[in-house]
Amino acid sequence: MPPTTDSLAGYLAGLTALVPAPPGAAVCGMDGSCRRVSREEAREIFSSGQVLVAHAAFVAGRLKAAPSRPLFDVLELFAFVRPGKPMVPSALGLARLIGLPIPQSPEEAAQTLLGAALALLQEAAGWPLELRQKLAPLTQTLGRAGWRWAATLKAAICEEVPHGSPIAGLEAWRNLPEWEDEASLGVPGSHAVTPDEAKARLTRLIGTPRPEQAAYAEAATYAFGPREDSGSPRIALVEAGTGTGKTLGYLAPASLWAEKNGPGLWISTYTRNLQRQILQELAYLYPDPSERDEKAVVRKGRENYLCLLNFEDAAKRTALAPGQRSVALGLIGRWIASGTDGDISGAGFPAFLAASLPLSEITDRRGECIYAACPHYRTCFIERAIRRARHAPIVVANHALVIAQAASDGLATDQTTDTPPERRLRYVFDEGHHLFDAADSGFAALLSGREMAELRRWIRGPEGRARTRMRGVEERLKDLVADSDEAREALDDAVQAAGALAGEGWLARITGAGARGPGEVFLAEVHRHVRARSDDRDVFYTLEAETQPLGEETLRAAMELSRALIRIEMPLTKLALLLRRKMDEKSSMVEPYTKARLEAAARGLERRAKRVLPAWRQMLETLETGEVSDDFTDWFEISREEGRDFDVGFERHWVDPTVPLANEILEPAHGALITSATLRDTGDENPDSHWQSAEVRTGALHLPLPPRRASFGSPFRYDQQARIFIVGDVARRDSDALAVAMRELFLASGGGGLGLFTAVRALRDTENRIAQKLADAGISLYAQHVDRLDTGALVDLFRAEENACLLGTDALRDGIDVPGRSLRLVVFDKVPWPKPTILHKARRARFGRSYDDLLTRLRLKQAFGRLIRGPEDKGCFVILESATPSRLLAAFPEGATVKRCGLAEAIGDIKGFLG
Repeated sequence: MPPTTDSLAGYLAGLTALVPAPPGAAVCGMDGSCRRVSREEAREIFSSGQVLVAHAAFVAGRLKAAPSRPLFDVLELFAFVRPGKPMVPSALGLARLIGLPIPQSPEEAAQTLLGAALALLQEAAGWPLELRQKLAPLTQTLGRAGWRWAATLKAAICEEVPHGSPIAGLEAWRNLPEWEDEASLGVPGSHAVTPDEAKARLTRLIGTPRPEQAAYAEAATYAFGPREDSGSPRIALVEAGTGTGKTLGYLAPASLWAEKNGPGLWISTYTRNLQRQILQELAYLYPDPSERDEKAVVRKGRENYLCLLNFEDAAKRTALAPGQRSVALGLIGRWIASGTDGDISGAGFPAFLAASLPLSEITDRRGECIYAACPHYRTCFIERAIRRARHAPIVVANHALVIAQAASDGLATDQTTDTPPERRLRYVFDEGHHLFDAADSGFAALLSGREMAELRRWIRGPEGRARTRMRGVEERLKDLVADSDEAREALDDAVQAAGALAGEGWLARITGAGARGPGEVFLAEVHRHVRARSDDRDVFYTLEAETQPLGEETLRAAMELSRALIRIEMPLTKLALLLRRKMDEKSSMVEPYTKARLEAAARGLERRAKRVLPAWRQMLETLETGEVSDDFTDWFEISREEGRDFDVGFERHWVDPTVPLANEILEPAHGALITSATLRDTGDENPDSHWQSAEVRTGALHLPLPPRRASFGSPFRYDQQARIFIVGDVARRDSDALAVAMRELFLASGGGGLGLFTAVRALRDTENRIAQKLADAGISLYAQHVDRLDTGALVDLFRAEENACLLGTDALRDGIDVPGRSLRLVVFDKVPWPKPTILHKARRARFGRSYDDLLTRLRLKQAFGRLIRGPEDKGCFVILESATPSRLLAAFPEGATVKRCGLAEAIGDIKGFLG
């Protein structure tokens, strides 16, 4: 007999719902009584454990308190009852999802938590018998782990199970469907898409398109014509102002090309948010969800997917260890069994669990994958996505993945290969203004302590007290090479030589006198070199130094490490060759499972012996000669987080990373549409120079066939919808003045404000000074680098609350997509000039003195584009720096009013404009 509502409410009767609010929190009981309490009393209630919250880690950060025992977190209950469902991690988000009244105050938010918990328990009580029986073992396992909801849920689902496996219910990997291989579809065709066909498809999708959207679709078709000469792709550079409708504008010709020619089209973005947005827009093309699932596939890097083998290992290691970590694994297991695609960066993953379990433990981040040798290979989320992408007409990927695939195209093709090059013939690069940055990261080389330690671990396996399932090459291959003395000798040589690399605990040793082996000695010299030649007055941020002139000890250490890398590279290369020879010579005798292991091992060996180690050696050799190609910039760096060293290394970047972008990705393709709202820099009066900046930053300049250009303005009425203020009376380097200005501007807009900072310390200081005043005015304040939430969750909270404010670094502007009144004010603490790093100085020398202005205008242009997202939006944009040069104002659209004034005048105008 299912429990009644009253009996379920009884389980909540002893709990206090708590929501952070001034002066400490709003608290409510099940009897409906609510009150405000001080921070001290809020901490006592929170620490007691008998408290109901939404996102325990976030609340703990707000109260600066730690609970003495696990809490009743409504987000955890939601993740159990409705696994895989997207959720904004707050009382407001829960209210909208469950269908409760929208809370208008902290007290109502606390009441909402009680109502949401009761509704979810009622939902669980109403499950069919089969589902209740299925989940009973997991509920029991979570109970043994100390999950506070376990006893209540056990009563709700009314199912008893005998004491079984310690991980009963966690074994979600056992019932997943297997993927199946399909026959190759052959090479894609080259049938063209005409402008009339593209416009007809657009009309079919949305009815009558706006003139500028139809013209955009017509311009985009150039990229989908047949290539006339090898190495001469058809490149279309098309800029489309915000509101043009470019996504559907390019989906019209792109989908037609895919239908005519077969799989071979990749749509690439820079942010995950836009990947989701494109998938939503594809509903116009494929209204049937099952058809959309078949014809459009989202692809991300391996690190974005849950690894079933890592999850199994984590579950078994923590089975007998009660605690929040085991609870998180149980809830992730529930998510796995919900029909998910395994994407832990997707909207349906309970990301708040990262506070209890580092997600790196359940993903493949460092090349651990053993491919077909894995017992979960046939149910692997990554392999399923790869195979779907090989046959799907449309693949929605990201710039980083496209670049990573191009970088591995030179390796031998086997069962570990992702999508082969012939399946990537046409590209649409949305957010094309980010191609330069994506290429900069993707084609760079880094010889650092962390990278060396990872390679050493990959070869030798974990050493010391390291707890990981990762086995080294020696352990993985010893049975495969048992019948070959030559292979065994190469394996032994590689394992022994890898001892020269930095090992576990290297960071502590290199800053003392305990460096071991050539790798750590080199790092110790690099650390000393950087500290000697950088400014010690500011040790909070990353430090860097030019490599030349080089001291004798540092040069000696570099040459010794270079020789040590050769001793690693040679046996790895030989071992890979011997493994492939074994596959060829004994193909009729090798079992499929063994062949899969051989292929995976050979590819992993080749990747490191042919790509990683040679790049490191080349970098070290330039230290001896002092001759670095003009194409590259090298430097030493001490990387820091929160003022603490976390890596030391030697970096090499292309001065112009669009050279390899053009050579490795664009030139082999048949066509590419590169599009964005901010492709061009319009700072110069000469229109041709506007396009030159676009060609330089997208790689089109390095191709033999000139690109086709087109630009379409925004349909928005910026003269009526936007105001821009350059505030001239806020003193620079005065943290009090900055905080006051930010606070008063947020109050003037009534919330809906985004504050962007160029330094983390300034952000934190401002948050500390203004949070209470804003809270007193009923305005929630969220802050990157302060709140214990990932960036996606912070943006979700900000978007969900119309009158909240958000503080973030300048880079946050790329992750913001907040239409409507939730974002109506953007404030920069100062002009976002690029940092004068060694790499930036090299690029300024290459591209000219105007390079600083170009980057700054593009940043302002991108940030302003976040503000007005629809025809009814109104917004204000503020820069708190009097020295803002007029030449930067070309970043803003024609018609937008720019006013230089004092803070008081700006506040009055903002109040009047936003109402």
